[in-house]
Amino acid sequence: MNKTIIRVGVLLILLTTVAAFQTKKKQVLIIGDSISNGYTPFVQQNLDGIAEVVHNPGNGKHTGNGLKHIKDWIGETDWDIIHFNWGLWDLCYRHPESQVQGQRDKVNGTITYSLEEYETNLDSLVRLIKKYSDAELIFVTTTYVPEEEAGRFSEDAQRYNAVAKKIMKAHGVAVNDIYAKSRRIHRKYGKGDDDVHYTEKGSEKLGKHISNYLKKQLK
Repeated sequence: MNKTIIRVGVLLILLTTVAAFQTKKKQVLIIGDSISNGYTPFVQQNLDGIAEVVHNPGNGKHTGNGLKHIKDWIGETDWDIIHFNWGLWDLCYRHPESQVQGQRDKVNGTITYSLEEYETNLDSLVRLIKKYSDAELIFVTTTYVPEEEAGRFSEDAQRYNAVAKKIMKAHGVAVNDIYAKSRRIHRKYGKGDDDVHYTEKGSEKLGKHISNYLKKQLK
């Protein structure tokens, strides 16, 4: 009888341990601007039961803002994956007298961070993220910029992405290249030829792509 009780007890412990292991969700931190704010809810839905997906508070804006807040965003959580991006804000031209939302003005304005400054800042950010976390890092490329956008030149998205890819290669960081996908999605589900943002359907499409990539990494 005692042996039977012991065996049952051991079996229950094993089953409890296995169940706890199976139900433990992975921890994913998404860092980015309003584009990522748009697709994150869909990523959370798609990864429900697989991972706990959290976005950094508010808008990640540009690399300068990232340098100020990255330590707080990472915090004390033991992240499994940090999926991050900066770019759209960095390559944006702004002018204090512009009446366009965000004071965007690519004719008379000043760029937020030049290509060289972006490269330096992004390199520093990767080093800091690695310092504060042991998570697997994934850089997601900057999304499509339509031609008529008031504060951004369309070709700059790919120029900044090229620099970002070079930095990620040097640091051994994976790249989730969504530029081409975002361009196709934007043409059908973008908010307009003068707006980098997406309709809800567009964000859902981006979220599906991001989710599929993360699922492969989480396995």
